[in-house]
Order: sequence, then C-alpha cells, then structure tokens
Amino acid sequence: MKYRVIIQQDEDGIFVAEVPSLPGCISQGRTRREAVANIQEAIQAYIESLRKHNEPIPPPITEEFVEL
Repeated sequence: MKYRVIIQQDEDGIFVAEVPSLPGCISQGRTRREAVANIQEAIQAYIESLRKHNEPIPPPITEEFVEL
C-alpha cells in the first residue's frame, strides 16, 4: 500500500512527517530523508499493531493534482 505523507519543517529545523490516513502516525528526523525513513518504520509498526488487535487497516487517501 502507498500512504500519503505530509512533511513539514518546524521552527527548530526538524522535519516532521505525518500520515493523514493513520491518525496519530507521526515521526520526525533531522533531515527530510531521515524523516521519510522514520515514518516508513512508524507506518509499519502502526499497521502491525492494527493487525495484532484485529482492527481494520484504513485505506490510503487518494488525491488528484490540478495544475493551473
């Protein structure tokens, strides 16, 4: 599955990654690359926890980009 990840740099320069489809699934890193690697691990752990507790796995959010 592919999940949309939003990455923003905070006021301290830390990159914060969040997955809108998975509430509370947030990670961070000193670099954008580190934040992406960390959120991949967080997504895996999140989904493993859902499976362990027999909870449904939320589907990824689909989106379209419109160019103006």
